[in-house]
Amino acid sequence: MTISNMTVFMPPVLTLIGIPGLESVQHWIGIPFCAMYLIAMIGNSLLLIIIKTERSLHKPMYIFLGMLGVTDIALATTIVPKMLGIFWFHVLEIYFESCLLQMWLIHTFQCIESGILLAMALDRYVAICYPLRHAAIFTHQLVTQIGAVVTLRAAILVAPCLVLIKCRFQFYLTMVVSHSYCEHMAIVKLAAGNVHINKIYGLFVAFTVAGFDLTFITLSYIHIFITVFHLPQKEARLKAFNTCIPHISVFLQLYLLAFFSFFTHRFGSHVPPYIHILLSSFYLLVPPFLNPLVYGAKTKQIRIHVLKLLCS
Repeated sequence: MTISNMTVFMPPVLTLIGIPGLESVQHWIGIPFCAMYLIAMIGNSLLLIIIKTERSLHKPMYIFLGMLGVTDIALATTIVPKMLGIFWFHVLEIYFESCLLQMWLIHTFQCIESGILLAMALDRYVAICYPLRHAAIFTHQLVTQIGAVVTLRAAILVAPCLVLIKCRFQFYLTMVVSHSYCEHMAIVKLAAGNVHINKIYGLFVAFTVAGFDLTFITLSYIHIFITVFHLPQKEARLKAFNTCIPHISVFLQLYLLAFFSFFTHRFGSHVPPYIHILLSSFYLLVPPFLNPLVYGAKTKQIRIHVLKLLCS
């Protein structure tokens, strides 16, 4: 129901326009996005099959890797199918509630991924710095509890963003979302009214999760490096360091992309909008795409089982 010529009361449907400024070439942009999605699905599914079927991989490090794979599959699936529908089939409409659900799922899965990386860093810290106590500390029960806590933390932290939008904003200036998916700030900017609380809470969630996880991940690897450098045998140092390389690679690519996208969005007012949207899309899709490739190439046990599975 339209209240005035300028505002709309609780629009039932929103319109996602994709990448503003690049509408004429969106069908070509969809090709690399589709390729990354397919590789992410195949790679992460292959990792999950190997971790589930090989009993030798039923260890905390690989269980956390399986959790990361499930999160990556869910995150990519939340975004890419609708995005390709916009790019290739011009299916721009999305129900308002579906848009909010997509927003909540995207940011929840982002928080879960960060929490799993923290759990993996702590697992490597205990395994390398206190190897004799690792099995006693990281039991299967503790791993399950960590997975539950990480998921609940993400869901609870992100939920108020959805509630604030649903309850506080009833009038909207436009029904057109200048984005390729339902991103929090893209939806908030549609509202007619004071949006500062939503912006502040969104930043609070981002800095709380990233700040907490990043601090403890960094501290864990600092202690790991100190311990590794003091190991007496060169072979032991190399083995310990090699187990950390894939974790560090995944950790760096996730947070570097996140900070680059964030600072470009916040301080790059002169940057064209399509650059912001492309960066935010790559920030969400590159980790699910790269994670299985990194672990498949850098983790010997997984590489061996992948070759066995493909050659059988």
